[in-house]
Amino acid sequence: HGPQPEPKPGDLIEIFRPFYRHWAIYVGDGYVVHLAPPSEVAGAGAASVMSALTDKAIVKKELLYDVAGSDKYQVNNKHDDKYSPLPCSKIIQRAEELVGQEVLYKLTSENCEHFVNELRYGVARSDQVRDVIIAASVAGMGLAAMSLIGVMFSRNKRQKQ
Repeated sequence: HGPQPEPKPGDLIEIFRPFYRHWAIYVGDGYVVHLAPPSEVAGAGAASVMSALTDKAIVKKELLYDVAGSDKYQVNNKHDDKYSPLPCSKIIQRAEELVGQEVLYKLTSENCEHFVNELRYGVARSDQVRDVIIAASVAGMGLAAMSLIGVMFSRNKRQKQ
């Protein structure tokens, strides 16, 4: 057994995948509940990272050992300083109730990090997504701003005539 400390029930587990970080919530006895992205359900690997943007994910309860595989992981209750976690029993109860459910997996909103944060704290938070969204919305705002400027220009022309 590696130097990994045994997680406590209710702990958030950050798993370091080759291309992204996957998140799970520890529910005890070696098991985690996590939102398995479609690519992981299908075992299709990197090719389906794109399909992961639209497909459904399944809430699964699996052994942490199996979910992590050869990837490193750590306990990371990173919002404990901002939010107080729900009682451990409540976290586990909520997690267990969701097992087997299908969730629309969108990298932007229902991703695995939101999922575990919502279970632990009752709030959905994802720094990963925030960074992605900021990048996307900056690009999007650029486009929106251009079309807005276009609209303003055409208005100005009309007023001058």
